[in-house]
Amino acid sequence: MSAKEATISAPVQPTVLRRVQVTNPFCGLIHMQVCAVHDATDEEILEVCNRENLCGTTNGWVGVIRDGSDELIGEKAAPVKCEDHEGRTHFLVYC
Repeated sequence: MSAKEATISAPVQPTVLRRVQVTNPFCGLIHMQVCAVHDATDEEILEVCNRENLCGTTNGWVGVIRDGSDELIGEKAAPVKCEDHEGRTHFLVYC
């Protein structure tokens, strides 16, 4: 069996998601997106964001939008249910 055949026939490993997963590091100038379990706290989300995706501002990532009331982008900021993983939600984070 060639290396190419071995690669093609290798079994697919299931993806193991952490409680908070960065899904889009840049959503415009001051936002990013994470996929998190429903009970993830703002502190937990911000800790992951500031560790894995430095924003470059003095205060770092400072808030999680939970109600869709972002002044810059309005209702588009509202959290949405993750379509790929049950029990998870996509949140926008701002700096």
